[in-house]
Order: sequence, then structure tokens, then C-alpha cells
Amino acid sequence: MHDETVRGDELLAKVLSDRYGVEVGSAELVPIGTETINRRVTLSDSRRIFVKQYLSSADLRQAKTAWTMSEFCRNGHVPTPPVWANRDGEILTHVDGTAWVVTDEMPGRVATEPMTVPRAQYIGLVLGRMHFVLASYPPPARIRQTRWRTAPLDTALAATEAGLARATEQHDPRRCQLREELEQRRDDLQTHVPRLRSRLPDQLVLQAGHADFTRTNLLAQEDVITAVLDFQGETCLPAWELGRAAFDPRTVANSPSWRQRAICLVGAYLVENPRLPYADVRACARVTLLYLLFSLYGAATAAYGLPVPAEADLRRHWAERQVTIRRLLDELDDIEAALAEIRPGRWDRL
Repeated sequence: MHDETVRGDELLAKVLSDRYGVEVGSAELVPIGTETINRRVTLSDSRRIFVKQYLSSADLRQAKTAWTMSEFCRNGHVPTPPVWANRDGEILTHVDGTAWVVTDEMPGRVATEPMTVPRAQYIGLVLGRMHFVLASYPPPARIRQTRWRTAPLDTALAATEAGLARATEQHDPRRCQLREELEQRRDDLQTHVPRLRSRLPDQLVLQAGHADFTRTNLLAQEDVITAVLDFQGETCLPAWELGRAAFDPRTVANSPSWRQRAICLVGAYLVENPRLPYADVRACARVTLLYLLFSLYGAATAAYGLPVPAEADLRRHWAERQVTIRRLLDELDDIEAALAEIRPGRWDRL
């Protein structure tokens, strides 16, 4: 990535001047992103923009799909960053073998704390509006995987063993703790997955979605969501996106009122998207639990080559997921009963 960063620094001023007609005042790298090099740029006229330079390994067709979906949602009053068209009217700019996207810089920050009730409600409103808008968008060809729904149990059990082997190979200082956690995961998979799967609805709605609608892809000012970032350009299950948002591990693991916040989020969601079938709404907690059980993301952090702060945050995320699994397993029946009582138009503004 270093070579592409250096080359991008050299190209940035040329791209913005030649293809967008603006001049760079200053630029700073933003150390996030796996397929992009990101920069905050202050222009010579003091305007602030955000510039993504795509790595050579990136799927540019998929990137264009994602940005097209983002713009579609913005036109439907979802807060997404306005994308700049270049002088040819294109949103993806190709220059000397590199690809670029320019957007307005959006206000707000990624929240690091658990959701408050007002923020949970705002997230629910934004997600509901987004799903309502995207229901009329042609479903993208790429479909978000649902291993949690269809993969053989033996495959998941083997993955837990592989995860422990990676941690051992990389001399992860947490390997003793990871052994205990992955042994617990293996027991949970064997004990709970058949039962959890047997009570899923036969059909769940499948449509265009964000496909990574999580805390790290939302900007907030106080309790207001100011931007939804980084669409993946995929078809996915609204019940899965709803559950991941409602049962955010940062909130479940750290707030004694996590159930209240989850129910508030779902109630607000239904204000904006009352079309989602009740079977899907009720299933969102179960879907989230299955998804977490099948995911080992964060178990072996060295595999991702992250900066030290990001690696520490990922380890925290892994720990919060473990707590979330236990709490959802313990309280799933009560949660599903509460979800079943929510009705559109009966949103309690707490």
C-alpha cells in the first residue's frame, strides 16, 4: 500500500485540477479503509472534501455499484455524502491506472460509546428510510453471504479450529483466552444452531441493502445521524441489517438498557419501513445471533495487518461480540416476544 500512497499523493493535485477543476490547499491521510486510501482535503477556496483512491486490487465495478446506490439513497432523503461528478459526468474517475471518488466531507464522528435511546431511534429511522428507498432499487448481482443460515455445521466447527491455529501460529498473546472462547463457540454452535435455524421463517425478504450498516459506517453529531458511509453495493436481508443495528455489540455489552435501545430502534425503523413483514422483524434478533455464532471476525487480529489502535479496537469488538452472544442466547425468547408487540405508528418517543 505504501507505493500506492506515495503515487496517490503525487496524483491527487493533478486529478482534482484536471478532472474536477479545483485546487488542493492541504491534504491529510485518514487511516481507515481496506480497499481505499482515504484523504481529507481542504481546497484552495477553503471547501473541505473527502477523496478515496482505490487500490489496484479493488473491484471497481462493485465500487461504482456501491456509489450509485449511495446516490440513489441520498435522492430518497437518506443522509449520504454527495458524490462529485467529474468533467465527464462520471462518479468514478480513472487516471493513469488509478481510480478516484470525491465527495463532500460530512459533519460528525464515528460514535465510540453505546447507543443512547435518541440515537437508537434516529438510527432506526435512517435504516428504515434506507430500506424503504432501496426496495425499489434493482437488486445487485452480488449477494451477501448467509453462512449462518445455510452452511453445514461441520464447516463452522472446522473454522473455530482454524482460528485457534492462526492465533497460535501468530503467537497471539491472547491464545489461552482464545482457546477458551473458541471452545465455547464450538459448544454453542453444536448446542444451539439447529434449534435457532429451525425457527427461522421459511422466507425472508431479500433486496438491495447497505450490507455493512454498522456503527463504524455512521457519522453522528450528538444523537443525530449525519451520514451513512461505505455502501457495499450488495443484495442482502433487511432482517439481518436491522438486527445488526439493533443489537450493536458495543451497546449490548456495555449498556444495562441494551434491550430498551434495541426495541426503540426497531420501533423507529417500522415508522419509516412498515412494509417489512412481521416475521422478518421478529426474526432479526435470531438472525443476528446466528450471524455472530458463525463469524470469527476479530479472533486473530494479526491476520488483518492493522495499525495498533485499530487492532486494539478490533480486539475489543471481538470481546463485545462474545458478551452479545451470551446475552442474546439467555434472553432470546423475551426479546422476540417484545419484537412481536411492535406495531407501525406505535413508536414510543422516550
